[in-house]
Amino acid sequence: MALLHDLDIPSRAAAALHIETLLFTHHPHHVRIQLPTSDPSPASVSVLARARRMCERLAIPLTVGGPATPRPSRSPTAA
Repeated sequence: MALLHDLDIPSRAAAALHIETLLFTHHPHHVRIQLPTSDPSPASVSVLARARRMCERLAIPLTVGGPATPRPSRSPTAA
């Protein structure tokens, strides 16, 4: 799953509830959370900590990744 934007305090509870619902509904074998920025807000870190605790309690491995970087475009080779 990916956080589409850095979270603020009002969106933190909704994001945590959504992650919890996904975990209990789908029972994944592994969870990967992609953060939208390399410097997440305190609210995003809080949600990540809560997700880590939930995953630990359910014995689900958790991986966290940083923001996706665009692939460099391939330029045509000069002849």
